[in-house]
Amino acid sequence: MSKYYFQCINCSKVYEPKIPIYLCPECEKENTKDKPPKGILKTEYHYDRIWQKYKGKNLFENLMQKNFLDILPIESLENFPPLRIGQTPLYRYTGLEGEDFNFELFLKDDSQNPTFSYKDRASSLVSAIAREQSISTIATASTGNAGSSIAGICASQNQKAIVFVPASAPIAKLTQIILYGARFVPIEGTYDQAFDLCMEASKKFGWLNRNTAYNPFTIEGKKTASFELYHDLGQILPDRIFVPTGDGVIISGVYKGFEDLLLLGIIKKIPQIVAVQAQNSSNLVRNLDSSSFLSVSGSTVADSIAVDVPRNFYMAADFIKRFNGETCLVSDEEILTGAAKLARTTGIFSEPASAAAFAGFEKFKAAGKITKKEKVVVLLTGSGLKDIKAHEKRLNMPKPVKPNIDSFTKVFKNI
Repeated sequence: MSKYYFQCINCSKVYEPKIPIYLCPECEKENTKDKPPKGILKTEYHYDRIWQKYKGKNLFENLMQKNFLDILPIESLENFPPLRIGQTPLYRYTGLEGEDFNFELFLKDDSQNPTFSYKDRASSLVSAIAREQSISTIATASTGNAGSSIAGICASQNQKAIVFVPASAPIAKLTQIILYGARFVPIEGTYDQAFDLCMEASKKFGWLNRNTAYNPFTIEGKKTASFELYHDLGQILPDRIFVPTGDGVIISGVYKGFEDLLLLGIIKKIPQIVAVQAQNSSNLVRNLDSSSFLSVSGSTVADSIAVDVPRNFYMAADFIKRFNGETCLVSDEEILTGAAKLARTTGIFSEPASAAAFAGFEKFKAAGKITKKEKVVVLLTGSGLKDIKAHEKRLNMPKPVKPNIDSFTKVFKNI
């Protein structure tokens, strides 16, 4: 018997493992392109068996020694890429820019993954499962990060990657995709259109599809950051975690990791998790309490979390509501200001979508919502080098000086 199974987030029907499997066949019949898809499958484990296996021992330590293989939908760690993925730095701060905090701030820097984004956590698991199943081709749609991630991971595994990306995606991300050797398909349209075309092509040609949420293993890959946080904090839960949110997969992954620990009896509660969205692209947050989903198109400097139809809306909404999560909307100006402050005070250069989480933290702090002695985590999901153009208007480049000391001191007298 398999150690895991799938359960539909909408109708709760259970399915035994089958690869590839994407959506609940029954709920999928109701889907339309202007609404979030129903039938997203959640990966569940036989938690009682795991508990019995390690009965009387330190369960978390034993799970960690095996790199959490017991709560991952794969049989062998040997199928994972040879690259170092996860185990990213967690930096602690008791103040920034002259301000002393009465709480602890922790920055989880996932830009240190091989392709410089959080997406490597999902891509590595999907790639490992493809290798385990002898599948050689993986396709995905992306605004850039997921595409460059699967391209790089597949390069390390001698697999073929096919990536559908809006032609307007940042050039740094497109460059990564091409140099990693993936088959690059630029789309004259939006991410949502690229997503739909990728799904259609995958079905026609039999590729394994990595598309976020549609592939249930993307959520399982992204949950590993929660295990790391619990370990890095000395098996103490953080009080609050700020997560940049677009499709709803990263935040669902963070919730899912902690839910696994909760169901195993390792922890007694779920941390307060804050879904941070760009104000101009907030279709997940705006629809949390709506009886009928309504998508509003908008553009934001945070392209990685710009989504008209959040693919993992129902699962993310379920987690946020069940565990009393919080939400925060931040403007493009707040995002870019946050990215600049983050860079000059910590030395961490984050792309706008990643810096949105820090902007959310800043907004909560200014409003007095963070209480004394809290352990606060900000999840930083991607490198600023992926989207330099977003900062062009804020750059004040000095004019070049002549190569002599007089010219230098004349121009830079207040240096």
